[in-house]
Amino acid sequence: MSLECLGNSLLIILSAEYFEDKYLSFFVVDQSGTAWELDEAMASQCGYTVTHRNWGNIEFRASALSCHSRLEKDVFIVTIQIKTSHHPDMKNATTHLKTASCYYGPWSQRELVCESNYMEAKAGEVSIWQIAFHQPEEKKALLLSDAWSAGYGLNTTDTRVLLRIPYTAEQIQLVEDQGITFSAVRSSIFYKQGWMILMVDTTVACPVDGVDYTNKTITWTVPKYIQLLSAGVTSFKDVLVEAGVDLRKLSAKEMASRKYVLSNELNEIKMKIPIGAEGGYYKTSVNNGQHGAKYTINLFLEHQWQDNRWGITKHTIIKEIETSFEQVEIDITNNSNVSVRLMNVTVGTFLSDVELVNVTIEGTTVAVLEAVQHGYLTNEITYPNGSKAYVIQVPFDAPSIKKEYMRPDMRAYTLNVTLTFITHPTRETFTVPVITVSAVKDAVLPSATGFCDGKNLHLIITHGNVDQNWLAFISDWHLTSEAAQKYNYSLRDNGTHLAISVPFLSSHVNYEDFNISGIKASLHLTLKDGVNSANRRDFSISCIFSPSELIQCLPNGTVVITAVKLVGVADLDTSLLVLRDRRCKPSLVTEKTATFRFSVNTCGTSRKFNSTTMTYENDVLYFRPGNDTPIYQLKFVCWYAIKQIVDVQYESKKNPPPSIKPGFGALTLSLKLFKEKSYSEPYQESEYPVVKYLREALYFEVELLQPKDERLELHLDDCWATNSQSQDKLPQWPLLINGCENSEDSYTTVFHEVNCSLRVKFPQHLKRFEVRMFTFVQGTTLLQEQLYFHCNVVICSTTQQPSGLPCPRRCNPGKHRRGEYTDF
Repeated sequence: MSLECLGNSLLIILSAEYFEDKYLSFFVVDQSGTAWELDEAMASQCGYTVTHRNWGNIEFRASALSCHSRLEKDVFIVTIQIKTSHHPDMKNATTHLKTASCYYGPWSQRELVCESNYMEAKAGEVSIWQIAFHQPEEKKALLLSDAWSAGYGLNTTDTRVLLRIPYTAEQIQLVEDQGITFSAVRSSIFYKQGWMILMVDTTVACPVDGVDYTNKTITWTVPKYIQLLSAGVTSFKDVLVEAGVDLRKLSAKEMASRKYVLSNELNEIKMKIPIGAEGGYYKTSVNNGQHGAKYTINLFLEHQWQDNRWGITKHTIIKEIETSFEQVEIDITNNSNVSVRLMNVTVGTFLSDVELVNVTIEGTTVAVLEAVQHGYLTNEITYPNGSKAYVIQVPFDAPSIKKEYMRPDMRAYTLNVTLTFITHPTRETFTVPVITVSAVKDAVLPSATGFCDGKNLHLIITHGNVDQNWLAFISDWHLTSEAAQKYNYSLRDNGTHLAISVPFLSSHVNYEDFNISGIKASLHLTLKDGVNSANRRDFSISCIFSPSELIQCLPNGTVVITAVKLVGVADLDTSLLVLRDRRCKPSLVTEKTATFRFSVNTCGTSRKFNSTTMTYENDVLYFRPGNDTPIYQLKFVCWYAIKQIVDVQYESKKNPPPSIKPGFGALTLSLKLFKEKSYSEPYQESEYPVVKYLREALYFEVELLQPKDERLELHLDDCWATNSQSQDKLPQWPLLINGCENSEDSYTTVFHEVNCSLRVKFPQHLKRFEVRMFTFVQGTTLLQEQLYFHCNVVICSTTQQPSGLPCPRRCNPGKHRRGEYTDF
């Protein structure tokens, strides 16, 4: 705390460095030692003012004639008590007691003070009897006790009488003088002197407005002679005009250095202050969620004049002026360090009254300290002038950093978070979206190898680090697992490789050429961006297949021939292909193939004989309409041996009847994660994904929900974890193998016994086990991804067993189990 005596006031400044983040209560101590807690009403009635100033400092001002001050000769003494606590209920409060004394100067015959929360009028003489307030419509008199109860402050000395009026008082009037609005009270105080009753005029007026903002300058205008304060006066004379900041008077030299202008004109006093000048300060303001600032300066003006009625009048006006809201843009600087793969962003600068409180990451808002768990580190930087900035650091490989392919060697890393700030002491909030992009030369494109095995074309694509969201297309056909299954293609993705196998005769294979030595077939695959569908990578495989793949000469004299459409004959319609006998048309047609099935004795087939074989020949032909010359001709030949003996052996075997009759039904199973070892409360769907720390216990329960048949028993087979929803995707980690613990696991899986309870009717329908939380590692890097758990189970019959063996009820590496096998 620092103390300063300024005129007839005491100023105490509480340092923000000590009182920041604490709750405060102010008390004033009277001459008897009693502490009175200070609230707004008491402050304005008793002559105290509490305000927040620049950089978070708190100012306490006390009038020389405040309610609890002591006057000793030419000194007034004030004792205050300040309690501080970290709790709003002031628990465990620390008490600070401070007594200060200040000299006060000689009184003028009349003194008028305009504080920020009250007005004062001081005049000579004592022993107040009653106060009369002069309203336009009536005159209202109050006894001393009634005036005090109404919130008015009254004090006397041997030579002074004081009336203090809060700006909220009932008798306050708004009057206009020379274009300026005043808060005013017209009042008279009656006092006794001997056998006489005398009256003192205690009228006071304080300007409400008179402030103008033009060309980045504050202009404060105060009329010199106010009619309300000059009743009955016929002559005026200026005695003194002084001004300053924070109750400190400034010399003409000091004002000039700050570019202040104080002008004493004929009828008014003007003070001009450049916005942003020394003596004032900026504070953060929020308007409709936008960050901005206001300039505040606490001016005061002291005007003394002499008139024929009062002699010397001193009019002191304390005026806190605040400019209107001005939006301030917030700088965001990207200082990311590619060499250490670290996003580094500086946000600011801000004034000292701003604090970062929350970070919103992918729609989830967390406190600044909790953001560390998501990989976000925040640091506050304080500059010598008291302003500050915040630095946000997060690794390039954090899950919330968006990674996008830019060009063959570049990836874009995008940080997209929203920062929430709060202002002190007003506790207004505003948000700052932070979106920065860093380009890094670390793109690894997918590559491919291909081969053919006589029946199929195979492409194996090795994933890079940019194709996580790329989609496979053949022409404009999206190759999905469902689509591949429809066409009998093979499509497998283990996380590192995408393997595609397509039969030689299929709709998506291109046939480029054929001759007697073979058919050239190719498969073209395109990887497209899953966001904007742009072509990212093209792969193809071409092979020569044997012509025999197109023809089957069956022993019963049936011929099956498949004709293929060549790439160079774009307008060929495979449905219009015919044999020599044009009435013979294909029995199966696709966009690129036509299949004929016919007997060797039909469709214009010719035959030739020699001593050992019989040869059949025909042609697949294509004619354009109106043209008898074919533009497509595929000649094929079948040879049959004239003499051939085939031995056929067979035997019959009577199979034993099955012990279980086949049938259909539904098995309903569940895999649940529970919060505690008691297995009393499972996680609900809305709580996923569940956040767990490394080596923290996970409690799993597998249950057969339907059917509710006590003759069935559930057994665990294999359980494993992956980092994706796909149960086949790599990497994987086994938890149970053949129903047994994984011997290679450092933290062995623990089985928990299941007993009958209100929830469990059939214990044999449940299995419970416990594992420890882990994460996958790639090299030395932790893969901060979600984990997914999967289990295979066996549902056994407890009443029918092969060879009299019971359905296994313990860890058993063997697979000899009777029952239904399922995975989920």
